[in-house]
Amino acid sequence: MNNKIGVIVDSFRAGVREGLVKARAVGAEGVQIYAVSGEMDPANLTAAARKEWRDYIGSLGLEISALVGDLGGHGFQDRSENGWKIEKSKRILDLAVDLGARVVTTHIGIVPADPSDEVYAAMHEACRELSEYAIGMGAYFAIETGPETAAHLKSFLDGIGSKGMSVNFDPANMVMVTGDDPVQGVYTLRDYIVHTHAKDGIRLREVDPRLVYGALGFDPLDHAKLADMAAEGDSFREVPLGEGAVDWDRYLQALQDIGYEGYLTIEREVGENPEADIAQAVQFLKRYR
Repeated sequence: MNNKIGVIVDSFRAGVREGLVKARAVGAEGVQIYAVSGEMDPANLTAAARKEWRDYIGSLGLEISALVGDLGGHGFQDRSENGWKIEKSKRILDLAVDLGARVVTTHIGIVPADPSDEVYAAMHEACRELSEYAIGMGAYFAIETGPETAAHLKSFLDGIGSKGMSVNFDPANMVMVTGDDPVQGVYTLRDYIVHTHAKDGIRLREVDPRLVYGALGFDPLDHAKLADMAAEGDSFREVPLGEGAVDWDRYLQALQDIGYEGYLTIEREVGENPEADIAQAVQFLKRYR
């Protein structure tokens, strides 16, 4: 395995600067950063501030694997909300490019089963516009796997017609929520994977993805809610790498088979000591080198 190892800075549950230092300390080579609100909100960063962040991250020997651009709510399911969400997503991609990254990961909402559904159409239109914008910048928006099967997500992406809207592959989300096989999912989505999350989990019982990720008519997506469900819920559990249902030998071999050369970015949303868990995850992945 030649993939670089990254860490989501926010998984340390510290400020961005402290999280960056911790990422270096555990041996990560790259970082992913939330860029929706607060100090990393694009609206709060001047050109000078962006250069300062890029220089500082580089001085730590790190690079940015991607930014997180999840805007919550129902993703792009609600057409009435999509105007501001599309514009905000574009500004986050602008920031990613300014910081030397080419990927923004996001949740778009659960893709309806019926392509004739009005919600499906609203999501497709939003994703097509974002895809075209990303292509123009040589970059990608990357949909995180989990809410639907790999085959259904591929069908949705195939209909967009360009690769500016691609995939952030999270094997644990597939294991925990849809029960889909992440190894087969890699082969199914091989043409779209531009970033991955290194996370593990177990499924305790079948669960309606709409209760997890939200959908129109259901509670909206909230990462605090997701973390609580993963830590204490009766449907699924997020666990340290190697302790869940992800078959890492086969999964990493599948990524190698399709020629994926991007990051394995560790995400840890639960646990009493995330720093120790992340350090253990880095060492777990390094054993495959």
